[in-house]
Amino acid sequence: MTRRTAPAPQPWPLRLWYAFAFPLCLFVFGASCLLWGAAALVLRPLLPEEKGRRVGQFAIMAGFRWSLWVMRITGVLRVDYSAIDTLRGERGLVIAANHPSMLDAVLLISRLPRVVCITKASLWDNAFLGPGIRLAGYIRNDAPLAMMRRAAAAVREGATLLIFPEGSRTERPPLDPFHRSFGVLARQVGATVQTVLIEADSPYLQKGWPLLRRPVLPLVFRIRLGERFGPEGEANALTRRIEDHIRASLA
Repeated sequence: MTRRTAPAPQPWPLRLWYAFAFPLCLFVFGASCLLWGAAALVLRPLLPEEKGRRVGQFAIMAGFRWSLWVMRITGVLRVDYSAIDTLRGERGLVIAANHPSMLDAVLLISRLPRVVCITKASLWDNAFLGPGIRLAGYIRNDAPLAMMRRAAAAVREGATLLIFPEGSRTERPPLDPFHRSFGVLARQVGATVQTVLIEADSPYLQKGWPLLRRPVLPLVFRIRLGERFGPEGEANALTRRIEDHIRASLA
C-alpha cells in the first residue's frame, strides 16, 4: 500500500471531529488495559494456570476488539479483518508477521481467541499490559531456551503462536532482517508457519512516533495472508525463505 505523502486538506468539521475522537480512542484503550490489568492481578493467584491462560487470552482479545471497535466507529481506523478471520478456527499454528507499527499485535490478537504472543520482556513490567500478559501465559523473549520450550508447549496445547520475526518494529521498510533465532524456534515448535502481511498508510506508532502525536486520520491498515511454510529443513534456510517471501510480497 502506498504511503500517504501529501493528503488533501480536510474540511474543518472533520478536523474538529478527529481532534476529539483521537484522544477519546487513546483514553478507551488505556482505561481498558488498566482495568483489565487490575482484574488480572486479582485473578492470577485464584485461577488454575490453564484456566487462567484461557481467561487471560480471551480477555485480551475482547479488550483489544472493543478498543478497535471504538476506533472504527469514530472513523479513526479503517481495516479489513476478513483475511485474518479465516484463521480463527485453526489450532497449533505459528503466525509470522511483519511489524510496521505498535498496532500490529493489537489488530491480530483482537481477531484470534487463543493466541500466545512472544513479547518483549519490558512489557511484563508495564503497568497497563504486564498483569494481563502474565495471566494469558504470553512468552518473554529474554530467555531463548525457556522461550522455545514454552512456545512448543503452547502450540501442542492448541494455541496460535504469534511471532514478529524482525524482533521489533521495522526501521527500514519494507522489512528488517529476521532474527536468526526465528528459524530455530519455528523448527522447535514443529508447526506450520502462516505468513501475514500488514500494510499501513500512516507512520503512526512506527519507530520514533510518539503515542500522543496525532497523525493524519483515518489510519488505514491492510492485512493479507501470505504463503504457508512447513517447519522442515535447516533453520537458517527456513528463515531466509520466509523473509524473502514477505519482503517480495511487500515490495
